[in-house]
Amino acid sequence: MSNDPLLQPYQLKHLKLRNRIIVTSHEPAYPEDGMPKEKYRAYTVERAKGGVALTMTAGSAAVSRDSPPVFNNLLAYKDEIVPWIREMTDAVHEEGAAIMIQLTHLGRRTRWDKGDWLPVVAPSHHREASHRAFPKKMEDWDIERIIKDFADAAERMKAGGMDGIELEAYGHLIDQFASPLTNELDGPYGGALENRMRFCLDVFKAIRERVGNEFILGVRYTADECLPGGNGQAEGIEISKRMRDSGLIDYLNVIRGHIDTDAGLTDVIPIQGMANSPHLDFAGEIRAATNFPTFHAAKIPDVATARHAIAAGKVDMVGMTRAHMTDPHIVRKIIEKREEDIRPCVGANYCLDRIYQGGAAYCIHNAATGRELTMPHILAKADHKKKVVIVGAGPAGLEAARVAGERGHEVVVFEAANNPGGQIRLTAQSERRREMISIIDWRMSQCEKYGVTFHFNSWAEADTIEAENPDVVIIATGGLPHTEVLTNGNELVVSSWDIISGDVKAGSNVLIFDDAGDHAGLQAAEFLAKSGAKVEIMTPDRSFAPEVMAMNLVPYMRSLQKYDVTFTVTYRLEAVEKSGNQLVAHIGSDYGGIARQHSYDQIVVNHGTIPLDELYFELKPKSKNLGEISHDQLLQGEPQSVIRNPEGKFQLFRIGDAVAARNTHAAVYDGLRIAKDI
Repeated sequence: MSNDPLLQPYQLKHLKLRNRIIVTSHEPAYPEDGMPKEKYRAYTVERAKGGVALTMTAGSAAVSRDSPPVFNNLLAYKDEIVPWIREMTDAVHEEGAAIMIQLTHLGRRTRWDKGDWLPVVAPSHHREASHRAFPKKMEDWDIERIIKDFADAAERMKAGGMDGIELEAYGHLIDQFASPLTNELDGPYGGALENRMRFCLDVFKAIRERVGNEFILGVRYTADECLPGGNGQAEGIEISKRMRDSGLIDYLNVIRGHIDTDAGLTDVIPIQGMANSPHLDFAGEIRAATNFPTFHAAKIPDVATARHAIAAGKVDMVGMTRAHMTDPHIVRKIIEKREEDIRPCVGANYCLDRIYQGGAAYCIHNAATGRELTMPHILAKADHKKKVVIVGAGPAGLEAARVAGERGHEVVVFEAANNPGGQIRLTAQSERRREMISIIDWRMSQCEKYGVTFHFNSWAEADTIEAENPDVVIIATGGLPHTEVLTNGNELVVSSWDIISGDVKAGSNVLIFDDAGDHAGLQAAEFLAKSGAKVEIMTPDRSFAPEVMAMNLVPYMRSLQKYDVTFTVTYRLEAVEKSGNQLVAHIGSDYGGIARQHSYDQIVVNHGTIPLDELYFELKPKSKNLGEISHDQLLQGEPQSVIRNPEGKFQLFRIGDAVAARNTHAAVYDGLRIAKDI
């Protein structure tokens, strides 16, 4: 048996877990009609195949109709969920893993105009900032009904073959009862801590009466709200001990913080640029104070930190949840002593931010996650070896190179720069996003493993490509900043990339016209503000930086507000003219009726990129398919067979920003799905 602390089994009551790594409950927003159908099951089973001990699914499966999901959660209040749960649990058990599900009532953390349009309920009328619904203050019959709903849902999960359930307390209804900030009830459920905890313990008791003792029951809760007037660490330890002493639960899953605002949520679940494992020591304090099985997860992205968490006795089971979205086979690679092959989580939080905007969770650089029915995590060898030439070593080109190399093809990559990475190498120059470079570094190490040949400082011409006698050519040349968006004065502005790269010196009074709404605009603003410049960010949209999304916005705002950056929405930069040593901005509005002028000494335009596609169009008439991609074959996972020029010598494809300005995930997805079928 291995001496690795992470690979030691753990006995949780009657349940023997095969190692110490878990995927904590999370909702990837893959349900269909509130059910865990094929897509959801495939995603969950992949992590079991990868060797994880316990996968907890369905972050916040709803137990009541007046707890409507604000994103696509499972509906545990429906009887029809049982057979779908059974299919998923059976499949996970066949792979040797245990499986649990998280149940909740959201309380005020939802909206009244979702689901059945029932009033939001909570133990006070206080609105949660994030979801903005003013709740009904709960009555006695609401409390009785919801306790029964928890028990009913738990019984359904047991019938579906789950090994146990976890109750989501923090930020949700159970926590809203426990916190003095959100509980204004009188009588048995309000006032002193003993009363505020009564709802939680009544829910535990009702569930136990329904499912019996031979069923795992745990709770994910906050042991320190980190809010003035809320439950602090002392109260958190007392709450922990009272839950333990109830004799009704089997483990504690500890977090620290609050999630009623975007900023609070981001401190609970930190993103890139923030410290790793910030609450691990705190979880260890709770374990020491309670001497009770303790689980924890919060930005533990790497094996070394997870190993320390177990070896040092901080926790009994360590959660690596976002890390398993990036690489579902972490445990298998540890067992096989291939830790260097683990695809690293870069903390970009594309997964969670998509959920909170109503989308499905996708990893920024593993396009197979959430697409297990159509995209492979492990690639099969090709039937016939081909020569694949790729132009461009950004995320799209490197993913295509990695995939083609792993499939056994001969792969040659040409890159004009002296290093790989493209826009990612630029974006990683910002301290906040330096972890992004791991997207490139991991692919380079994988390409080396598969024998991919690279030519850097090589501006590939058509003759260069043809001299390689390729079977397939993939153009991944990316794009150049697109700043020609004004009616006049385009030559007077610079791009956000000019600022980020340092190619252009920072001005002292700067306007950033952000018409793309992505990271580049805010990165440029932060760079300029830190240099001492007065900065204004202007956008024609009704909100700024919509592509950055909520949790990623938090660290930017903390920095930019500190530097007193001005944010101007719903105004459009139309033209620029020079006046002495100043630039006069002509400003209008899509809403009409506005014509203003304002002077700056530097104007930055952030408007995405324009494809760098000359080589593609030069090669196009020489290709077999004339650049055409069959969308039917692409989406069905079939090799491309389009022949439009029988005299052509190679297939030609174009991917990433060489097609159109998008994002890193789109570039990686392009590379994977075109190269996996070559």
